Amino acid sequence: MSAGHETTTGPLPIGQFARLVQQTVKQDPLLQHQALRGEVSSWSVHNANIYLTLRDDDGQMDAVIWSRSRITVDPSIGVGTQVVVIASVDVWPKRGRLQLVVARIQPVQNLGAMEETKRRLVEALRLEGVLDTPSRPLPFPPKHVAIVTGANSAALSDMKRLMDNRWPNMRTTVIEVLVQGEQAANELVRGLAVTRRLADPDIAAMLNLPPVDAVIVGRGGGSPEDLWAFNLEPVVRAVMASPVPIVSAVGHEQDMLVTDLVADVRASTPSNAVERLVPERTAIVQLLDELDGRLVAGAQRRVGELHQRLALLANRLAHAPSKGVHSAQQRLATLDLRLRQAVTTDLRGRHHHLTTADHRLRQAVQAYVSGQQQRLTRWQATLEAAHPHRVLERGYSMAQNDRGEVISSVASLQQGQTVHLQFADGHADADVHTLHPLEEQP
Repeated sequence: MSAGHETTTGPLPIGQFARLVQQTVKQDPLLQHQALRGEVSSWSVHNANIYLTLRDDDGQMDAVIWSRSRITVDPSIGVGTQVVVIASVDVWPKRGRLQLVVARIQPVQNLGAMEETKRRLVEALRLEGVLDTPSRPLPFPPKHVAIVTGANSAALSDMKRLMDNRWPNMRTTVIEVLVQGEQAANELVRGLAVTRRLADPDIAAMLNLPPVDAVIVGRGGGSPEDLWAFNLEPVVRAVMASPVPIVSAVGHEQDMLVTDLVADVRASTPSNAVERLVPERTAIVQLLDELDGRLVAGAQRRVGELHQRLALLANRLAHAPSKGVHSAQQRLATLDLRLRQAVTTDLRGRHHHLTTADHRLRQAVQAYVSGQQQRLTRWQATLEAAHPHRVLERGYSMAQNDRGEVISSVASLQQGQTVHLQFADGHADADVHTLHPLEEQP
């Protein structure tokens, strides 16, 4: 009998069996978040909930769209409409009723082809055994986190803010990519390739960085079309190729993408990905302080107990025959001294260890911050040196045509053409009178 269900020595009560069936169904991944296709044969609304029946030539199933799920339903959907749904099987124990709980519904012409492609990929991965591969544990705490997501997105802002709150100054590398559109898949594959290189210890050492030991890949919510890149095989294969654990954080909790199935951890949202990967530094420090206090209190309590035992033994010896009392007292004094010394030495060692660990942690944080400031200074100097205005200040000029395009070859000029010359301290217009192309070398 599964945990959470009362046992019985006689026949199994029907209500208990119905709850067992419900739990079993909900724990089976094959029956959750499935893409299904059928015709709507009934459609009714009650208390803002939508009750419908999906059928085809081989069978039918009842389904429900709960109002609390806040699903957007295409107004064209009704009785007779061919639809594709993302739904999970559930059992209503009170009635013993099997039904589908719909998380998304669209007419076939909108989602049919896409979901069929997704279904075929999931089936291929299942046949390969990929979906049965054990997940890798997340590092605790991570030393270098790579985030592959959209540039200047709300999801990225939320993740960075939450990460700074939970573990200030944690080493983070953001790889900005397109997360929707025709180029999204190529961009995601490129971003994941960068994380693989940063996870290589040799490459990381050349960059004077710790190797990446965890990756977050994802984006905020959107329509199925917006999230479609995360269902494409090149992106899925790139996630599978990661040498370090990957947290998939795409869309909202009801969105189930193929990358969610092959990642080591599936987060319900990008913010949830940070919560699952990055611990709270203050909580760890508080835990260390608490353990230190408990260690000292435990040692003191143990010393008190031993002192009471020694006092009891000394009292017994005081009333014992005088023969051997003196030697016994000396032995007790020696044991008492050794005990005090041992406890004191142990406490000093543990206190020194905790002090050293705290000092190293502070030094690491200071070194990290200093290193980042130096890198920013170098990058600022490099950008200022490469600015086009600095080239003009050294006596050079830049020629442009009427469309503002830079003229880099005499072949693009014509006699009588007006060109615009840009200098460091202003600009001028000039007419081309004679062209002198360089003669090719023999």
